[in-house]
Amino acid sequence: MNIFLFFYNKKNVQNQFAKGFISKVFIIILVLFSFVQITQASQISYDKSGFAPIYTVIDDAAYDIRYYSPYNFTGNKIKGYKAPIAYMTKESLQALSIAADDLRKQGYRLLIWDSYRPQKAVDNFVEWINNPNDEGDKSFYPDLKKSDLLAGQYIMAKSGHTRGSTVDLTLIKKDGSFVNMGGTFDLFSEISHPDYKKLTKEQKKNRKILHDAMIKAGFKGIDSEWWHFTLENEPYPDTYFNFDVE
Repeated sequence: MNIFLFFYNKKNVQNQFAKGFISKVFIIILVLFSFVQITQASQISYDKSGFAPIYTVIDDAAYDIRYYSPYNFTGNKIKGYKAPIAYMTKESLQALSIAADDLRKQGYRLLIWDSYRPQKAVDNFVEWINNPNDEGDKSFYPDLKKSDLLAGQYIMAKSGHTRGSTVDLTLIKKDGSFVNMGGTFDLFSEISHPDYKKLTKEQKKNRKILHDAMIKAGFKGIDSEWWHFTLENEPYPDTYFNFDVE
């Protein structure tokens, strides 16, 4: 009887192991299938008919298109930027004009650092990260290793900017003078977090003015960059564009 129970229990254990193994394999297959589905759902497009330059709607915005020049974290001009122009989807541009109107009444104008970003530019970022012989401009990542920028998701292989409804911006006064935000564009540091604790009262106030106007206009921010906003209801959530900025 004891021997029979031993074999019976051993068989149960084997069955349970087999069931567990099959379940794990099924889960892995399901995850891989989901990944394939997501990959297939995303597409690359060169159609710019749904886009417009920001200046066609907001005539008093200022521009400092960093990736058109070497003044960025790579230390090089970025592929796909053939002119210092900022494009956005027409839907996000209309929303941005609402924020610009709101801020104009408060005595401010918009300064645009980046908006639509071609996929080839994002690929250029990744190429630079993987190039051990090019340190770029270390002042943009003073406390990090270059490899941390991709691993820590400061730079993404797929960017919301490439979908055309994201903008990087700050405030300037109507006369073009500086507004103190407590940190600059593309500084890969906790200083760039919107809720950074060591800001002065003025810096906190200025960040809040920008944040509130953008949220009210239909955008959402992110936890790591105070200057970065994406339209909540973006028109191309699964499409990554690759036409040149020109």
